[in-house]
Amino acid sequence: MKRIRKHITSSLLAGIVAILPVGGLIITIGYLESSISSSGLSKLPFYFPGFGLLAAVILIYLIGFALTTFIGKWVWNRVDSVLDKMPALGRLYQTLKQILGYGKGEDAIFHEAVLVPSRDIESEELGLVTNKITDDKGNTKLVIFIPGVPNPTSGRLIVMDENLVKPLAMPVNEILKALVSMGKSEIDLQAISVRNK
Repeated sequence: MKRIRKHITSSLLAGIVAILPVGGLIITIGYLESSISSSGLSKLPFYFPGFGLLAAVILIYLIGFALTTFIGKWVWNRVDSVLDKMPALGRLYQTLKQILGYGKGEDAIFHEAVLVPSRDIESEELGLVTNKITDDKGNTKLVIFIPGVPNPTSGRLIVMDENLVKPLAMPVNEILKALVSMGKSEIDLQAISVRNK
C-alpha cells in the first residue's frame, strides 16, 4: 500500500511540474485574450477572435528581439540591477534567476556545465555542477546534477572525480535551453567545445 501511495504521489508531482509551464502559458494567453476582448478593442474593425494570442506572440517576439540587441541588453542590465536591489522582491528575483541558470558566483545553484561519462561509457551526458567537495584522501569531487529531458527539474545527483568530467564553455542557461528543447535549440559547436583546464 505504501509503495502504491508513493508511486501515485511521485507521478502526480512529476505531472504537475511538467504541465506548470504549459498551463501558465495557456492561462496568460487566455487572460490576455479576455482582457483585449473586454477592453473595447473588440469593437475595432480589425479585431478578430485570437487577436490576444497574436498580440502575445508579437509581444514575446519583440521582447526577445529587444533583449538580443546591444541597447536592449544595456537596458535589461539596468532593469536587472534595479530588481536585484529591491528590498522584498529582490531576493525572490535572485532565486528565480538562479533556478533558470542565470545565477553567478558561489551563491548560484549551478556553477558550470560539464560533460559526464554516461553509464554505458560510450557516450556522455550534460551535467550541471552544484558543489565541489573534498574526500578524506584530499581528492576533489564534484556534485553534479544530471537533469532529465525535456523537464530539467527532475534528474539525478551524482558525485564524481573532477578529472573524469569535461568542463564546457557553454553557459548554464544555454544548457538548460538545450535540455528543454530536447537538443533542438541552436547550439553553437564552438560554445560547447571543452575548455582548457
